[in-house]
Amino acid sequence: MKSDNDVVITGIGIVTCQGVGKEPHVALLSAADAGAPKVETERFKPYPVHPMPEIDWSAQIAKRGDQRQMENWQRLGVFSAGLALDDAGLKTDAEACASMDMIVAAGGGERDIKVDSLIVDEALKRNDREMLLNEKLTTELRPTLFLAQLSNLVAGNISIVHKVTGSSRTFMGEEAAGISAVETAFHRIKSGQSTHSLVGGAFVAERADIILLVEGIRAHATGGWHPLWSRSPHNGGGMIMGSVGAFLILESRAHAQARDAHAYATIDAIEGDRGNRDEGRLEKRLARLAAHASGISKSDTVVFSGASGLVDLAAREKSVLEEQFAGAAIRGYGGVTGHGMEAQFPLGLALAALALDGAARVPAFDAENEKPMTAAAKHAVVTTVGYTRGEGLAVLSAA
Repeated sequence: MKSDNDVVITGIGIVTCQGVGKEPHVALLSAADAGAPKVETERFKPYPVHPMPEIDWSAQIAKRGDQRQMENWQRLGVFSAGLALDDAGLKTDAEACASMDMIVAAGGGERDIKVDSLIVDEALKRNDREMLLNEKLTTELRPTLFLAQLSNLVAGNISIVHKVTGSSRTFMGEEAAGISAVETAFHRIKSGQSTHSLVGGAFVAERADIILLVEGIRAHATGGWHPLWSRSPHNGGGMIMGSVGAFLILESRAHAQARDAHAYATIDAIEGDRGNRDEGRLEKRLARLAAHASGISKSDTVVFSGASGLVDLAAREKSVLEEQFAGAAIRGYGGVTGHGMEAQFPLGLALAALALDGAARVPAFDAENEKPMTAAAKHAVVTTVGYTRGEGLAVLSAA
């Protein structure tokens, strides 16, 4: 039964290695096959990454001064948010932007690699490393670097550039941040506390410090690209990161209808959780989350799995999905976009909304491990299982 407070997606701003905006992603979702992977294997060798596409920043960030004072992860977030606002027809609606809630998932800024390297080199020569660290942090870092690290600068710059000046909050915490951001926006609209929200995140994979962070637990894939479900310990940990910007405009059904906005999809349910994953606890938690989709038909459902690619974890998730959604098509979208960390869950929702809007038969992203769709998509499930912690699931239906 439809309600005025149903949550609908009316704007999509998306940037991945596949391209800028909706068009290349609609093409991906409606193609006969996923095509050749867009992956960079030389620049950070032996670690492959899915790179950012060519972007004309001026299309969404008009002032050169605004562009210069942002790092790439901020530019990507502000740019993607602008795409979503444009797509929803709200970019030039000053009143709507002034009352719009904004919820962003973001990590920290880029590190000063030269200073990091200097500290590591000096630490090899000294035993008083705590004193060394304090010395170098107080003498080598630019004062402005501390400001550039702030996660809420993405939201701040969106406010400045796009004049989105309603309430604002930022979540940190890798994949769980993206889950919490969308979940919070959903429940605020569902409860009548909000009518329209800009929500999403951005992540730049092409950073030596990010690759080091992931490889610190031996999670990064090495060598060439392999499809998501086909990765093995012979090629590293399995994760291939991707530069991703993904923002959504969520509105109540009544608010969207009042301005005659196009709705891509309805979000029927969403929940995030976290906890110990040992002794089958992860499987039990995912099965509980999957219960939100218990009433939908599986033959016209596509499951967009945000699996990180971490070999054992991906296998555990896929086993649960195959059991809980038998008959549905499972698509590991990180295999074609890379893993987008904070932006991973919003990205999955964006892809799901585009697939439902186009009644797509989404091609297999890993032909050996994913079955073809036998019917056009009318329902979608989006999952994200964080590479160290945090799980989330959303259920969507065609608007």
